[in-house]
Amino acid sequence: MTQTPEAPAGRTRHRGRTPQGDTPRRDGRRRRRKRGKLRVGLAIGLSFLVLLGAGAGWLYLRLNGNIDTFSSDGLSKNRPDAEASKGENVLVIGTDARTGGNSELGGGDKDDIGRSDTAFLLHVYADHRHAVGVSIPRDTLVTIPPCKLPDGSWSETRTNTMFNAAYSTGETAEGNPACTQNTVEKLTGLRVDHTVVVDFKGFAELTKVVNGVEVCVPNDVYQQDLNPKRPTRGERIFKKGEQKVSGQQALDYVRLRHGIGDGSDIGRIKRQQAFVSSLIKKVKDDGFTPTKLLPLADAATKSMTVDPGLGSADKLLKFAMGLKNVDLHNTKFVTVPWRYEGSRVAIVEPDAGALWAALKSDRTLDGKDAGGKKDGKKASASPSAQETPAVSGTGVAVAVYNGTLTKGLASAAARTLTGHDFVVTSTGNAKSQDHATTAVEYGAGREADAAKVARLFPGAELRAVTTAGVAVVLGADYTGAEPSVAASPTPTGVPSGVADDARSADENLCSKLSYG
Repeated sequence: MTQTPEAPAGRTRHRGRTPQGDTPRRDGRRRRRKRGKLRVGLAIGLSFLVLLGAGAGWLYLRLNGNIDTFSSDGLSKNRPDAEASKGENVLVIGTDARTGGNSELGGGDKDDIGRSDTAFLLHVYADHRHAVGVSIPRDTLVTIPPCKLPDGSWSETRTNTMFNAAYSTGETAEGNPACTQNTVEKLTGLRVDHTVVVDFKGFAELTKVVNGVEVCVPNDVYQQDLNPKRPTRGERIFKKGEQKVSGQQALDYVRLRHGIGDGSDIGRIKRQQAFVSSLIKKVKDDGFTPTKLLPLADAATKSMTVDPGLGSADKLLKFAMGLKNVDLHNTKFVTVPWRYEGSRVAIVEPDAGALWAALKSDRTLDGKDAGGKKDGKKASASPSAQETPAVSGTGVAVAVYNGTLTKGLASAAARTLTGHDFVVTSTGNAKSQDHATTAVEYGAGREADAAKVARLFPGAELRAVTTAGVAVVLGADYTGAEPSVAASPTPTGVPSGVADDARSADENLCSKLSYG
């Protein structure tokens, strides 16, 4: 073979020629080695991407496998109008169920029935920049509407019954979240868009994933405070002041009732509100990214039960991402207006009615319009003071009595009531016809229903009586006009006592930690 002469410097070799000392075969092997390295590099890169994709897919499958849903068959057939509120309402229930490893964290019989330990209704305003969580004490006396039982039948309406009895309806280990949702919808007149149930185990794991939550304890707390049946004070489990808690310790903090403040459930609710505020702040500080949210979702969904509307990883994460722009200062927590009734808690009207009306019209606690947009559409303007207040009387029975000498008033009032879905059980004359003002009378446990009725009779007095049920006694101030002509103004805010007692998610950890 003749040696190929070297090409002049600065010139490109012609195809087929090789540098001095190389052969075409060696040159081919070198090019094949380069192409082989490129293929290996591409293969490794593609394999890495496939593994990442497979990992994300595996995690989504895992999340979907974690999520339990409760059947929508147990929801009431007479629910509030879905379009009545522009915002979104989420019912959050904390349960002390003993199943699934929870007995080790909370004690009790693992074969016991499911009970709700705490509950709050979270209203996310349509502007997705404001939110309000309304706590409902578990001992609150309410009306529990018909709820589905394990055998497929429905329970009877129960009045003047503790709120947490709704979750225990049917006496199953997994509880009855649909019944609690029905009860909240009847109480508030608001449509509950989603319900989330979190048990002890899920709560404890969630606090571990975020590496603890900052809390403040107003005084030293000992083992006997957590377990009053303990014969001795025991060791100190919380020191006074700010500290970080997670797992079992976090659970002990939110369940703690004795040894702080007046030892009431109301005081515990205030500390739970402080805890949730701190948890929200921690999650927001960490960032609403899939990297952060997926581990949170994995921990939460392991011991979570949700309604079918949140029954997949995609739906759950989409909902969580929708909260990322809610401002901490504009995230408020309040307790439904209440008063003691013996050892139980009664709802105070018309304060509670004003709160529900404000949420329904997407008004903040200080009366600002936070309607914004929902589902990409501009929210409708809030009703003017001359419009009929949005009242749904579904399932509420009312008797109507004419307390004047003007004929036909009872029939006119009955038409107004039935037009708002109230059930008028009877009409007639009152015992006397000299009533100057209209009154709505109500028996035990019917104050919320009476407040709904009163909104259709501007200026009516709410009056507690010893007889059962709800009745309207018409006075001379009632003209028989439809409420669209003489409606009471739609509340623009809530009573100052409710607003002043609200807690912001960015508030000082050590403020408003107990009642009394």
